[in-house]
Order: sequence, then C-alpha cells, then structure tokens
Amino acid sequence: MECSSSSLSSFSILRKPCPFVPPFTPIYRKRKQQRRPLIQLSAISYNKFIHFALDESKRRTHLAPSPLQERYNSMVSMDGNAELQMSSFKATKIRLLRSLCIETQTMQVLDFAVFPEPEFDMPIFCANFFTSANVNIVVLDLNPLHNVIIEREYRDKYYKGLIPLGVKYAELLPWGGKLTSESLKFFSPIVIWTRFTSSPQKYEVLYSAFMDYYKAWLELMDQAVVETNASQIKRNREAQHRYLTWRAEKDPGHGVLKRLIGETQAKDLLVNFLFNGIDKLGSKSFLEYFPEYCCEDGTINQKRSIIGKSYESRPWDRKGEFVSSNFES
Repeated sequence: MECSSSSLSSFSILRKPCPFVPPFTPIYRKRKQQRRPLIQLSAISYNKFIHFALDESKRRTHLAPSPLQERYNSMVSMDGNAELQMSSFKATKIRLLRSLCIETQTMQVLDFAVFPEPEFDMPIFCANFFTSANVNIVVLDLNPLHNVIIEREYRDKYYKGLIPLGVKYAELLPWGGKLTSESLKFFSPIVIWTRFTSSPQKYEVLYSAFMDYYKAWLELMDQAVVETNASQIKRNREAQHRYLTWRAEKDPGHGVLKRLIGETQAKDLLVNFLFNGIDKLGSKSFLEYFPEYCCEDGTINQKRSIIGKSYESRPWDRKGEFVSSNFES
C-alpha cells in the first residue's frame, strides 16, 4: 500500500491512514472542512524537550558545539511565516547530537536525534514529533543500529532491560496505525509510534516519555565500551551509513522543507545536517543498499513500500518478542 505523493506540507488527518515510513513523520491530506482547534499551539513548545536533553547530556558528558553549528543555526521560510531553529553538538561517544525545530502559526515540528561514534554500536536516539491544533503525530525510539528482528544478541544487549519502559508508554500512547515492513527494520521493540488528539494532558505524557527514553539512552551511553575490533567498527559504520542513506532518500519531510525553503536548501539540510555523515561514513549508494528500489531505467523508485505489506497493530508483544503474524497486505 502506498502513501499519497503529497508531502508533509499537508499534515492533517487522513480519512484512511497511510502506512508509516521513516523518517518517522507520516504524510497526510487536509480535510475539506477545518476542525475547530482543540489546543492553542502557543500553549506548547518543543524547546522544552531540547533544553531537557541538552541539560541531561551535559550532566553525563562534555558537549562541544559541532562544526555544523556555524552554518546551520536558524532560517526563515521563503514566505517569512516559519522559523527553523537548529543546533548541533558532539561529545566523546557522540558523533552528532542535532535538533531541528519548526514553528508556524499552524504547526510545530521537532526532529531530534543523537548518533553515536562508529566505535560504539549503541542505538540512535530518535524523536520526530508533529503538532497541529488538532493532532499530534509521534515517533520516539532508540533506533537499533543493527536489525533486532534477526540479531537477538544485539536486541538483548540494548533492549531487554527497557521492555517494561516500552510497555508502559505503549499503553499510554497506543500504536498509531499501519507501518510498512521496510520501515520496521529501523525500529526497536520499544518504539512509540502514535497519533492523538492534541491536548495539554497528552503533551505532558509525551514529555514524560521523551525524558524517560532519553535518560535510558544516556544510561546506555554511560555503559558503552569502546570497540577495538576493526571489523566490528567497520560494520557499525556501514550500519549507520545505511540508516542515514535510507532516511535522506525516503524522508517525507523533504516535501515540507522544499515548500518552506526551496529544493536546493531542503536537500542541503537533509544531506549535510539532519543526516550528516552520508559523505563520511561510507561510499555505497542508496541502490547498493536497497536494490529492490531500482527502476528499469536505473533510477530510484519513489514508492514508499516495495513489499506492499504493513503492520496494523504493534508487531512486538509485551516481552519484546517479534510477532510476524501482524503482517497485513
């Protein structure tokens, strides 16, 4: 099943939801009739989330400004109605900690991620939130560097102790609908993929989840031991490069960025800031990683899903075991 070709510039509820795909912000069409706003956007701010993450990080490690900060800090949309705020840092075990916050009169977006150095196989912290007056669309996860569906040792190493945390928030923030099978390999058993009607109460639940997940990630960082095996470091580097390559190519956020700041700057922001490392961590192309997306003329298939299957309900049980029977075509 394929999502609409419209981009994130629409951001409202679909009559029938599309399957969910990375970078973890689905694509929605506007309803013909505008709903009455349930919450004032000015009442919430994702800056609170960023400040918490930075404060907690500074308690655990020394954060230094990333070289990217000089170039990527703030932008104003072409129509002057949206502000894009960016920040980026690095640390001993952190290759890049970066955030993008977009605010307009009708929506707020947070894209926050932390990428480890290749000498560590830690998960990638990922928070992608969208808020309008009526709806919130959320993905919060410790994205696995390696495939947790087939690599049990890696799954147990990082997620076995976090399953209760995932179960807690899976009940408070229920599964958000169809998730494509291609996307699933980039998620962990504790992923929060949800959407809900905007309200101050839900906002506080989301903030609580963000705090707990980020503190859990920092604990993993504290415990991480530097890898000295060259082949494993190479494997970690390629896994992160594969992740970045997928997200930069299949990110539905490209649409909203293009609308706000133009195609050239949107592509630059995706490749050189949001998914920085594509040019440094590896040399493989998207089609070398994902040959199933190759068209007859050698170009990349623009479809979100090639397999055409999706998960209507959560594909992991309360013990963190993968439940393959949840596949739907």
